[in-house]
Amino acid sequence: MTVKPIKGFSKLSKEAKTEWLIDNYFDNPEESLALLKSYWHADSKIQKLHDEFIENTLTNYYMPFGVAPNFLINRKMYCLPMAIEESSVVAAMAKAGSFWLERGGFKAEVIATKKIGHVHFVWRGKEFAKLQAFFDRIRDNFFEETADITRNMRARGGGILDIELIDRSDLEPNYYQLKGTFDTRDSMGANFINTILEKWSNIWEKYIATAEELEEEDRKSETIMCILSNFTPECIVRAEVSCPIDRLTEGTDIDPERFAENFVRAVHVARIEPYRAVTHNKGIMNGVDAIVIATGNDFRAIEACAHAYAARDGQYRSLSDVSVENGEFKFWIELPLALGTVGGITKLHPMVKFAMQLLGKPSAPELMQIIAVAGLAQNFSALRSLTTTGIQKGHMKMHLLNILNQFEATEKEKAIIVDSFKNRIPSYQLALEEFCRVRGIAVDEFVKHQEQ
Repeated sequence: MTVKPIKGFSKLSKEAKTEWLIDNYFDNPEESLALLKSYWHADSKIQKLHDEFIENTLTNYYMPFGVAPNFLINRKMYCLPMAIEESSVVAAMAKAGSFWLERGGFKAEVIATKKIGHVHFVWRGKEFAKLQAFFDRIRDNFFEETADITRNMRARGGGILDIELIDRSDLEPNYYQLKGTFDTRDSMGANFINTILEKWSNIWEKYIATAEELEEEDRKSETIMCILSNFTPECIVRAEVSCPIDRLTEGTDIDPERFAENFVRAVHVARIEPYRAVTHNKGIMNGVDAIVIATGNDFRAIEACAHAYAARDGQYRSLSDVSVENGEFKFWIELPLALGTVGGITKLHPMVKFAMQLLGKPSAPELMQIIAVAGLAQNFSALRSLTTTGIQKGHMKMHLLNILNQFEATEKEKAIIVDSFKNRIPSYQLALEEFCRVRGIAVDEFVKHQEQ
């Protein structure tokens, strides 16, 4: 069936949008409509709130919201909220929290909170020194003429930290920047920064038109765009754990020296081998993203920034590092995290408000520390599994229920099958065979039924 383009879709009511979508893309309209409506919130006010977060909302998309308790961070106890669908992540996080609780907990500190934005522009003049002299003369105007925009932020201790003129014409002909550095306190700051940058563009073009330092033909600047950068290498937080080597394997039959050696080597592999580093960092972001999403922050920006930071020296590397000196094991991470605890949906989304309350209504710097700890904890659990029992043992046991739910197993069948994998690692094929055995049907017959 060929679907004709539709005009004015965003102006239709939610019911009309849904009707058009189902009529044009689904063979079972009643079932599809029932599915969408089943995810609507029973409270119409909350549903209306969700409908207005984005354009063209049809329904809500649920993700599991779990918690990882027993996190001791800077001598304060936390229970971490996590919104994520991957089966083993919350379990691994909780395990790491309990492990380090018995070994002094996590330490974290914010190193810097600077954020960056640019006015990208074209200038076709020949003498950059004259343009620099002009910029130096009017520099204070960028602060003074945005004072009304920055007043509230300055009252909270933030605002514009600096503005520079940058020559990038060696990389792109006639390309220059006004580079701003900002402190946005507890706000992520995107709207604040972008508003200032657009004002700066107007100020720049206004003054350059009458610049005495420049020839008449050079008194023109063409703005390309004004936008903050999600790369925040000066908005950095550090988290770490440490303990004597002999405490790393307490309660197990694993040799602590061997464990430490394998753990260190695993991190070093991720620092030199990009193929491993990507997966290593993905594991870190499992923990980071889950709390970023739960607290209503922008996980796409956090992801992009983290990966750019991992490649800042020209090669993609591990975000975490490790050392063993004089019998002491130390594991740490430094992450760029531009977060907000005010603005956006932090005061609107009911579950975001719940997550913030759970964390004790943290400031942005405190949230940075919590999330860096989450990334480190997730990484520790993954590396501990990889260098001992292997990643699949724990992961697949957690994933087993997802497989059985795909098969629509009953609760009784689930209990029997889960028990049968007590001492062996499940896989999809093994789970399928065990399910069919318990239900008393042939594997081929069940697979054929599933494909229909």
